[in-house]
Amino acid sequence: MIDEGYTKFIIDWTDRTPVDHPAIDELDRWRRPLFDAGLVGRYEHEGIGYGNISVRQRGSREFLVSATQTGHLSSTGPGHYALVSAWDIDANRVTCRGALQASSESLTHAAIYELDGAICAVVHVHDLRLWRQLKGFAPTTAAEVAYGTPEMAREFKRLWRETGFAESGIAAMAGHESGIVSIGSTLAEAASRVLRLHDRSHEKKEVVR
Repeated sequence: MIDEGYTKFIIDWTDRTPVDHPAIDELDRWRRPLFDAGLVGRYEHEGIGYGNISVRQRGSREFLVSATQTGHLSSTGPGHYALVSAWDIDANRVTCRGALQASSESLTHAAIYELDGAICAVVHVHDLRLWRQLKGFAPTTAAEVAYGTPEMAREFKRLWRETGFAESGIAAMAGHESGIVSIGSTLAEAASRVLRLHDRSHEKKEVVR
């Protein structure tokens, strides 16, 4: 069974109407190439979505993130994002509003935004080939730590302190098969980084053949 797509934190869902936010068009624009590359999508056999993206305005605490179980969508709109306004990592709690609940990875996104005010975008994708190449070489979370938990949130704080995550902007999630996180000061930076790595990884495979 794939350990993916299930919300593991307490969620306070305060308003269930679609979010009207100026960043939605940008999120959809950058999500499309991620979807086309298979970095965001759905495991068809299990019917479980994977991959999520978020963005915030510089100086703001709240962030806009993909809603849960939207990975199968080729295009998105206001009804497919949630605005996370508050969180408590120790209490394992997230507060959001939107037509759908925030991504099951929202607590991890929140923890990453706490690391540095310059981080304004987080992209979480799945790519098994690239993940295998990065795991243990790029900054990597501990294998025993599961996605969407306070422990995973704290792991990214550890990576920030102890590894080159701040400089590289990329990390592999050892306990979350295929899971990769890219961060940036803009959504373009975060998404482009992982798209470039994906392309290089798959080009290398083709050359070997």
